[in-house]
Amino acid sequence: MIQGQTIGLRARLPEDVAVLHAELYEDVATRSRADSRPWRPLAAGSGHSPYEPGGPAEDAAVFSIVERATGELAGEALLWGIDTHNRLAHLGISLRPGCRGRGLGREVVQLLCHYGFTVRGLQRLQVDTLADNAAMIAAATAAGFTLEGTLRRSAWVYGAFADEVVLGLLHEEWKAATREL
Repeated sequence: MIQGQTIGLRARLPEDVAVLHAELYEDVATRSRADSRPWRPLAAGSGHSPYEPGGPAEDAAVFSIVERATGELAGEALLWGIDTHNRLAHLGISLRPGCRGRGLGREVVQLLCHYGFTVRGLQRLQVDTLADNAAMIAAATAAGFTLEGTLRRSAWVYGAFADEVVLGLLHEEWKAATREL
């Protein structure tokens, strides 16, 4: 487990699937904002839930977020699109509704940066999020990410096009920022 002050990132367990599926996937409007793929009706126990633990993959690292004090499942975190040749990846997080608004996202982003830069040896991490996702933008910028651009009307989200923003962080920027802490 990768541990922070209040949360930890651990491997996805089979018992996490039903909770994550019910609270993150079945909320169609929220799920549509969190994933570029269209929502489809999937049962949690079908073996097709996006939260099903899978074997190791070269292009993704999937974690469950847990609160250290209680062991409560708080959500999911992942590095995806891992490119070992160019040493870069994208990161994403999704918190359960009851865990939002408590500052956990900032710590999750910092732990994903630690994993990506220290454990995986990556040189760049990127966040792609909707332009109105203030919580993710705040969590990323608090970790040192820089807004690099806006992709106008690039995402079809629950019946309308929305802008996306791209934020990036380089290893040397992260290292300098963590020295200052």
